[in-house]
Amino acid sequence: MDADVASVAGLLAEPARARMLDALLAGRALPAGELARCAGVTPPTASAHLRRLLDGGLLSVEAQGRHRYYRLAGPAVAEAIEALALIAPPLPVRSLRQSQRAEVLRFARTCYDHLAGVVGVALADSLLRAGALRPAACRDYEVTPEGERLLGGLGVDVAGLRRQRRAFARGCLDWTERTPHLSGALGAALLERLLGLGWLARGRVPRGLVLTDTGRDGLAGTLACQVPTRRV
Repeated sequence: MDADVASVAGLLAEPARARMLDALLAGRALPAGELARCAGVTPPTASAHLRRLLDGGLLSVEAQGRHRYYRLAGPAVAEAIEALALIAPPLPVRSLRQSQRAEVLRFARTCYDHLAGVVGVALADSLLRAGALRPAACRDYEVTPEGERLLGGLGVDVAGLRRQRRAFARGCLDWTERTPHLSGALGAALLERLLGLGWLARGRVPRGLVLTDTGRDGLAGTLACQVPTRRV
């Protein structure tokens, strides 16, 4: 392989750095102090880890006055971490709280800037069944004319999304469901729209999302998307 996979693997091999990256999978920028808390390390140790992640190209940083905010360098980093979770052993669950958190994330969560989990997979499946999406090259999808009409009715500007400088619509293999959810510019726009409609809401668990009653009815009525009921 021409790619230096070992250097990236080395960055992910440290548990504190892995916890920082996991916190940033929500797609929001966080300050160093918050990332230190998430990683369970001191601020100086967090600074050293963040410097290594920046130098390795996994993070970007924004300065706002005296504060610096860190985020993943882009969707490709999020997809790589999600893919690694497919082959990584699960963390041991040692409490009811951990079990409940895991179930929340399995049901609906953000994967950087798009929807993942049971709800994300159900949404992608319903769009494919309805003929709104069709497979294109590799992992990519194309929106059909019927899909453009359907998504336009939800307020999603499909034509504008095609002009963005990122993948338009792509399958991202979901690490809990082992089947693809929708990523790319279309996946990000759909999540933003579902949040704006109040069909999804951000929960108390970081990265966790809540499917509202209005959202369950809206997905079923508009997109013929039937979402299983959460177990807890």
